[in-house]
Amino acid sequence: MSVTVVAYYRVSTPKQGRSGLGLDAQRAAIRRFAEDECLTISAEYIEIETGKGADALERRPELAKALRAAQKGKCAVVVAKLDRLSRDVAFIAALMAQRVPFIVAELGINADPFMLHIYAALAEQERRMISERTRQALAAARERGVVLGNAKQALINKNESVTH
Repeated sequence: MSVTVVAYYRVSTPKQGRSGLGLDAQRAAIRRFAEDECLTISAEYIEIETGKGADALERRPELAKALRAAQKGKCAVVVAKLDRLSRDVAFIAALMAQRVPFIVAELGINADPFMLHIYAALAEQERRMISERTRQALAAARERGVVLGNAKQALINKNESVTH
């Protein structure tokens, strides 16, 4: 017997969305998972938006649609990895409180709320570590004399300073 689910895919930036690689990888992971677990994907929702911020749900209309579709169909939302929902414990907890179940393919169909909270905390910590590594890498690049920011604007500024 097959159980119906709603699939949700998300990448954070327009560049990731244009490449399609992250979305394709998520889709493949969810399809393999659905096949292994005898799940039928009734609808797919794709979002190209950051998962950051307290207003993340307001900025992610496709997630809101996926949640409504799952609620209407009395089924779960499935994501490839927990961080596709968010790397914020409070956000994950708020989703859980809405009583719309979600399944994380990477964690398996039997991941319980306690386990999801633990993984959400780990994802939040990873977000902080990514941010710190990025800050350190940018600082090191500046120290080496790398011009950061918009390359076109930097070239315009450089040309303007030469002509004046």
